[in-house]
Amino acid sequence: MKPIKEGKVREIYDNGDSLIMVATDRISCFDVILNNTITKKGTVLTQMSKFWFDMTADILPNHMISADVKDMPEFFRQPQFDGNSMMCKKLNMLPIECIVRGYITGSGWASYQKDGTVCGIRLPEGLKESDKLPEPIYTPSTKAEIGEHDENISYEQSIAHLEKYFPGKGEEYAAKLRDYTIALYKKCADYALTRGIIIADTKFEFGLDEDGNIVLGDEMLTPDSSRFWPADGYEAGHGQPSFDKQFARDWLKANPDNNWTLPQDVVQKTIDIYLQGYEMLTGKTL
Repeated sequence: MKPIKEGKVREIYDNGDSLIMVATDRISCFDVILNNTITKKGTVLTQMSKFWFDMTADILPNHMISADVKDMPEFFRQPQFDGNSMMCKKLNMLPIECIVRGYITGSGWASYQKDGTVCGIRLPEGLKESDKLPEPIYTPSTKAEIGEHDENISYEQSIAHLEKYFPGKGEEYAAKLRDYTIALYKKCADYALTRGIIIADTKFEFGLDEDGNIVLGDEMLTPDSSRFWPADGYEAGHGQPSFDKQFARDWLKANPDNNWTLPQDVVQKTIDIYLQGYEMLTGKTL
């Protein structure tokens, strides 16, 4: 079998009335696929998504059918697919990345320093880097093709963007995406805190099922789509250590002549960070 679509990290296979999504051990930073692979990363992404999908099914249905290769065609019962593959419902994906920020960091912090806003949303004065926001904010973006950058848009622009693809539905879909995004984030962020992890921000993607219902798709609250910080030692006023690829990003930024290649010690540290985040959140080891 050959993938019908290859993303920066994922490969998607057509399985007739379903899809099989395989999370590879590739790592992308700044929208570029690095030359290294991160062992077990694909398994962490898939199993963490499964964990959150199970936890949030009461808020919104998701696209997961099974993460067990025994339920998939024989081709997937090979070691390279075990643990990192998920059979999913086919959805008509909505053309918006649904980003929610509970803390001010990254590009949001840079924007706030300039003019006191994040993606056009005015925030209280006097916030410090990594401060918790009074309420989580929803900052959607368009979905970019590989090699291009996503573009942050306002909530109003998200209505117009959705309207282009789904005439007459832009306002309804935009409101539902915002409300689901914030509800999912709040439930999961509250749970993560009990496990010693702060979810600073994350992104979700949604699609429509055959009946036109909104369903949660893609990945969910993984180290690739979120910023996870250790709650122990959290202190606003500076950047935080994180259980995600920020460590690799920081090394690339500090070493501009990197040729998109990480040294082995940075690769190992990144593997360890992914595994530690998974174990803290789920209470399980891989």
